[in-house]
Amino acid sequence: MDVSVSSYLVILLAVLAANLPFFNERLFAVIPVSAFAGGKSLWIRLLELIILYFIVGGIAFALESRAGNRFEQGWEFYAITACFFIVLSFPGFAIRYLKKHHG
Repeated sequence: MDVSVSSYLVILLAVLAANLPFFNERLFAVIPVSAFAGGKSLWIRLLELIILYFIVGGIAFALESRAGNRFEQGWEFYAITACFFIVLSFPGFAIRYLKKHHG
């Protein structure tokens, strides 16, 4: 896979994964949450968002290693990518919690 294709793949995957917790009522879009008290709360969604950040990071790490030029990253890299992942999740958060639902 070309490096630019894998870069676009990681960005697309990050956008989808960042918004996934806010667009459905299942845990990781698979496990029903009806067993919990009244559905997914904001704290469950945030925990799911953190776990999805690490999953997307692992996929990006694997694609970078496969390309043959893996670079060492410091804490700054992870702080910036975590903030970027949170920014990518804003559309889902805004639709879930800030938009007025009529009906």
